[in-house]
Amino acid sequence: CMFTCPPGDSCCNPLSMGAIKKMIEEEISGIYVLSLMIGKNVIQDTENGFFMDVNEQVSMVCSQLAQDPKLKGGYNAMGFSQGGQFLRAVAQRCPSPPMKTLISVGGQHQGVYGLPRCPGESSHICDMIRKALNNGAYTDLVQKHLVQAQYWHDPFNDDLYKKHSLFLADINQERAVNETYRKNLQLLEKFVMVKFLQDTVVDPVDTEWFGFLKMGQAKETETLQESVLYKEDRLGLAAMDKAGKLAFLATKGDHLQFTREWFNANLLPYLH
Repeated sequence: CMFTCPPGDSCCNPLSMGAIKKMIEEEISGIYVLSLMIGKNVIQDTENGFFMDVNEQVSMVCSQLAQDPKLKGGYNAMGFSQGGQFLRAVAQRCPSPPMKTLISVGGQHQGVYGLPRCPGESSHICDMIRKALNNGAYTDLVQKHLVQAQYWHDPFNDDLYKKHSLFLADINQERAVNETYRKNLQLLEKFVMVKFLQDTVVDPVDTEWFGFLKMGQAKETETLQESVLYKEDRLGLAAMDKAGKLAFLATKGDHLQFTREWFNANLLPYLH
């Protein structure tokens, strides 16, 4: 079992990821839980959630997993917020060791077209991010150095997104169909997506279930099943859906707000 976290959070923050690691360890005796750190320490890990090229982060995670002898036989992965789509990239790019179940808790699989409302101490960073995204999310400078730009999905600029998005357009097969991605994702036994019904951080919230805005406007949304990605089965999601491998869970509450009881009842069974 392993997981990555939302921006502005670090792998080892005792109030959040650390607490979840401890909770899982208390509930499932003898389980090995690896909390992924992107960087040498908690401060670097937090900063990298905002400023480090996502493709580099995914590569770092792949090598951490490959070097861990305890994960050789396979593992279950849980990603919180942007960790959800980052771990999906791990599943698509790094099939060894094998990821068995991917649980995405509030992940943004079709990206976002809304500016992040950041909790607590990170709010000044968020103001800066808003400015940069407004001024040019798809410029090389912003793409390379701002994590949120790499899953920024502008429905008014579909061509720009497809051409210049360094991360999301690639893992979502927007430029071409990478058969390896398609094959690797389908190796998952289960892909679980959790949506928060009162989410004020992620816009549109449909992205947490792999839906998004219809192109050319910013009001109407479409589900995963209505999308070209699904209809042409560019990523294998339609095949996975038919095989009963996709699970769509919803919970009341704002972004990443859930109780221990809800977690134990709904997510814990996937980790056994």
